[in-house]
Amino acid sequence: MFGLEISSVPVILPTLQEVLQADFKDLQWIMNAYTIACTTVLMATGTLADRFGRKRVFLLCIAAFGLTSLLCGLASNVAVLIAGRFLQGMAGGAMFICTVAVLSHQFRDGAERSRAFVAWGVISGIGLGFGPLIGGSIAAVSSWQWVFLIQVPLAAIALLLARVHVQESRDPNATHLDLAGIAALSVAVFALTFAITQGPDLGFASPATLAIVATSVLAFAAFVRVERRHPHPMFDFSVFRIRAFAGAIVGCVGMNFSYWPLMIYLPIYFQGVLGYDSTTSGLFLLAYTLPFLVATPVAEHLLRRFGARFAVSFGLSVIGTGFLLMFLGSNAQQASGWTLLPGTLLAGIGIGLTNTPVTNTTTAAVSGDRAGMASGIDVSARLIALAINIAVMGLLLQEGVRAHLLDALDGTSDAAQVAAMAERIAAGSTSGAYAHAALAHGFDWVLLYGGLGVLALAAASRFVFGAPGRRRDDAPGTAPVAAGIAGPQATPCDP
Repeated sequence: MFGLEISSVPVILPTLQEVLQADFKDLQWIMNAYTIACTTVLMATGTLADRFGRKRVFLLCIAAFGLTSLLCGLASNVAVLIAGRFLQGMAGGAMFICTVAVLSHQFRDGAERSRAFVAWGVISGIGLGFGPLIGGSIAAVSSWQWVFLIQVPLAAIALLLARVHVQESRDPNATHLDLAGIAALSVAVFALTFAITQGPDLGFASPATLAIVATSVLAFAAFVRVERRHPHPMFDFSVFRIRAFAGAIVGCVGMNFSYWPLMIYLPIYFQGVLGYDSTTSGLFLLAYTLPFLVATPVAEHLLRRFGARFAVSFGLSVIGTGFLLMFLGSNAQQASGWTLLPGTLLAGIGIGLTNTPVTNTTTAAVSGDRAGMASGIDVSARLIALAINIAVMGLLLQEGVRAHLLDALDGTSDAAQVAAMAERIAAGSTSGAYAHAALAHGFDWVLLYGGLGVLALAAASRFVFGAPGRRRDDAPGTAPVAAGIAGPQATPCDP
């Protein structure tokens, strides 16, 4: 359900632009309302699940996800849809964090836990992989509302399965909810994303934008202070002294630095630049998402055989290489979905090679009774990186379009007119001269940013895990990490 919601909605964004009269910023917020909302509940959900029961909280989250999906499907305008997406994101993020915590606790044996996470990755891959085709097909044969409404019967099935088969578990040492920490982190992420998204209109050097950025910085500093002073923090910074945990968190950021944010904008490229309809766009997006499904079992083998240091950095490197191949494909003389295909396939393989190793490693690096906290940090890192980079990629797309227009028009239009044109074109409106070339140019900026950025994070992850010649938490052959269970690596390494 969670994967389907992530990958099916981007395909219908061009439809939402037309039907609901949404502009480029509306499209960004339709996606970002969901991801930012996820970050507001992740740490709280981990704490609540540890304290009141992982099964109980999981059931409540599934029911909430079904109800909020119904609200999104019934939305009649952009404002209601964005509000519904925020509520759906809260339910979805909470539901997702519970799945990781439940698996981590319910499957404790090494081999059994490894198989469980492989199955979890495969099922996630089914939702993520077929989401673009499902979303595009629904938009073609029915209405966009059913992209959300399909979640309602799925929620009913999930409730039944979870009620029968999930075991109840708690952390006897769980503490009260850290409301100050939750509020500070939420303000920090929202303010930074808002500054990036609204920066072109407000002016990046304007007092308003600078005040918003300052608010984000101060809120994050307050979050760090609150968590360090709290006797039982929901975000325990001491776990970052565990090399396996810290290296895997860099991997979480790397995954969502480029791969998932690009999924928001690829349908605009396929439909706006290449002229494909929603169904054809969905079919080409399968090459981007389906390899996730195929590569997941291979990822677990690499984790067992070579350890997390290799598995995570290698997966990120494959994603980055895929982005650079997409850049080359988009600049081919006769660019099409086929010229992008090698890059999209490789990026999809890379995300499949990275996803389960980072999740398995973060939850394995701490004791089992702290599974909720560890998985909360894991998913928080992913979704914060996703929310920020949806905004950054949108900004780069719009600025790349604007730069091309300024060059093509050679000063014949004023800055305000060019900025307005750039925003319309970035949203997929390609009527008029220069529009197709400008949109393609904007995507070049996005692809280079994504490719080079994730390659840098691959190197950073490898460095954080530690050099092969010294003792480290994920050495090949170390059973606890390779198999995905807590063990000696739960003790923090020396600085």
